[in-house]
Amino acid sequence: MKPALAVIGGLILLVSLTAKAGQLPPQIQIDTDDIAGLVTGPRGPEAGVWVIAETRDLPTAFAKIVVTDAAGRFLVPDLPKANYSVWVRGYGLIDSPKVPATPGVRVNLTAVTAPDARAAAQHYPPVYWFSLMRVPAAREFPLEKIKSQA
Repeated sequence: MKPALAVIGGLILLVSLTAKAGQLPPQIQIDTDDIAGLVTGPRGPEAGVWVIAETRDLPTAFAKIVVTDAAGRFLVPDLPKANYSVWVRGYGLIDSPKVPATPGVRVNLTAVTAPDARAAAQHYPPVYWFSLMRVPAAREFPLEKIKSQA
């Protein structure tokens, strides 16, 4: 009798884990001056991509950029009241179509995979990665010590 209970318990656990795996991540709470949503691509949620919200409805051009979390969710907080264009940009992607949005709404976006490396570089150039590097100062190179030891 006990092995049957173990099998039933195992099946219940398996069903609950499978159901939980298929669930979408919980939505991010927003208020009237935020835009939030989910970015998905061909393989599901897109983590670590930029979501850009920009407008020209204000006295000066205005843009705010955020990065999606591990579940592909994003929150563009504290936006001035205006009409925005929102889209996705990221490494290996081309810019997604711009979606109109206003603060206080949720927008789901679709990441667009670049057809090749050349197209990807047009939207997310390699020089971006170079700009993140910290090149050591000359005094940090041990070349003088190596030359004196030779």
